[in-house]
Amino acid sequence: MPPGTPPALGEVAATRRPALYVVKLGSATLAHSRVFDELLLLHRLGARLLVVAGGAAGIAEHYRRTGREIRTLLSRGGDEIRYCPPEEMRHIVAAYEQVTLPLVEEELTRRGLSVLTSTARSGSLVTGTVNGPLRVREDGRIRVVRDHRAGTVTAVDTDRIAALLDAFDVVCLSPPVADAEGGSPLNVDADVLAAGLARALDADHLRLVTGTAGLLADPADPTSTLRHLAPGEGGGYARGRMRQKVRAAEIAVTGTSDTAITGPHTLSTTGATRFWGATAPAGDLDLLSRAVQVSSVSRDERELALLLAEWCEDHGIKSEIDAAGNLVATRGAGDRRLLMLGHLDTVPYRWPVRWDGEVLSGRGSVDAKASLVAFLQTLASCEPPEGVELRVVGAVEEEITGAGAFHVRDTYPADAVIVGEPSGATALTLGYHGLIKVRLHTREHVGHTAGEGVRTAGDRLVEALTAVRAAVAGAAPDALTATLGVRALNQGDVQDGEAVVDVRLPPGHAVEDIVRALRAAVAEPVRTEVLRGTPGVATPRTSPLVRSFQRAFAASQVRPRYLVKKGSSDMNTLATTWQGVPMVAYGPGDASLDHTPAEHLHATEFRRARRLLTAAVREWSTM
Repeated sequence: MPPGTPPALGEVAATRRPALYVVKLGSATLAHSRVFDELLLLHRLGARLLVVAGGAAGIAEHYRRTGREIRTLLSRGGDEIRYCPPEEMRHIVAAYEQVTLPLVEEELTRRGLSVLTSTARSGSLVTGTVNGPLRVREDGRIRVVRDHRAGTVTAVDTDRIAALLDAFDVVCLSPPVADAEGGSPLNVDADVLAAGLARALDADHLRLVTGTAGLLADPADPTSTLRHLAPGEGGGYARGRMRQKVRAAEIAVTGTSDTAITGPHTLSTTGATRFWGATAPAGDLDLLSRAVQVSSVSRDERELALLLAEWCEDHGIKSEIDAAGNLVATRGAGDRRLLMLGHLDTVPYRWPVRWDGEVLSGRGSVDAKASLVAFLQTLASCEPPEGVELRVVGAVEEEITGAGAFHVRDTYPADAVIVGEPSGATALTLGYHGLIKVRLHTREHVGHTAGEGVRTAGDRLVEALTAVRAAVAGAAPDALTATLGVRALNQGDVQDGEAVVDVRLPPGHAVEDIVRALRAAVAEPVRTEVLRGTPGVATPRTSPLVRSFQRAFAASQVRPRYLVKKGSSDMNTLATTWQGVPMVAYGPGDASLDHTPAEHLHATEFRRARRLLTAAVREWSTM
């Protein structure tokens, strides 16, 4: 592959786009440069950014410049409403296009970002239907206003907005929206517009940025933030403009985004109000429920790490997010060190999380947020004896590159390791197959396929894949080989071909031997690139760590099953350099549900695993 050419298939041959943030910035927030610095940071972390700009200040400024008077109405409830008859809408549009959107574009362009700004009506990117007649107070009486051009979002052109997000670093939209019936544009609330966009685009994160620290229980007390709210709980506290933010948040949580009202004038969720669409049936399941609801597909683990770090702070646990992006939480200090290594990331998903009684469904409920949450709750409940250090790490990129675990390997030495992966509450995983992931690549000059002896890039890859399977079978007959993806496309006068192959290697086989056999089997012009190579690993039942679990099982009258899995985990990554360190994997859930749309976990299973884990950790700590 030529230098600088990105691989088409990636580490897992997936087509998942980077995480999408929808960020609503109120007009007052646009005057705070910090929020644009935060958008720049998210871009540098790889996120796609859709900004929705509010326009109250911009409209006021435009009307001041043009000498127009802002027309208002008084609702029956006493709230002031900007009056938008058809003849006024062109001035509203002009305010966004001449004041608000240029401000956003200037701030982001100054930071080196490519930006598209537009009202949502343009090209009917967003359409709506007009609201019914408006009843207002006037001179002490109620009258009906029929020409007010306010509406409700009914359709989003997701294909075109997705294309714009791929073409620009930031896309910024604002009200108004197009009228589905072809009339003059419709004014819509910017927070509700943001929520509608987040739902339609399956956004990962929605941030409604305001001038207070989220929704306050007491508007006079800036420290009274309501931290976690279920649908229907926020309305009783919201006043004025905050009512629309709460309404928007409750619209969004029926979709896939994790949703928060943040501030003052910051995207940070520290001290923010988070909204949760799925409510746990009991308080001891809250952290599990919330962790599963925060999207954390590989390379988008930051928001989950921040949520868990905040939980650690609330529970008096020292924690940090390290240079790799891992969450690291520690209690105690000493020469005996137990590492509980879970992972933050999941494979891609697109369905809302839900509770059906005591059954939690959603990506990560099994693989492997339940294990990580159990680790953190165990850490909170255990007071390590003198000389013992207990550390929990939530690693990044376990599902793709293992980058988080490689950082752990080189940074946090340990005397024993519990890896957070689903074994089932009454089983213990003693080892895993190793993993070799290889990319095959070739480029062939295009020739007519009717020509004698023409070889395409696809032909070369088919031959190479056959050779890979034969080489693996010859060197390690009990290994498993799978092709994760194949691609061969014409690019001008050259056809570019690529394939990603996954080899699962039982303990006892050396990674280097298999790689050597693969390279020898794959002939030019196909080139071989090893993306990842971690050995198989197994811990004997006689190790002190396993005995700690055996005692915990026995105390609960459990006869455990012992597993050696054909998959791999971060245990294998540590084993690339850690020799003689006992390691097991333990966590709630049925591993056959990993990476499937049926992923779910029963509360009874989670609680049982958490109790047994805590008992095992205490056994190890006092040995």
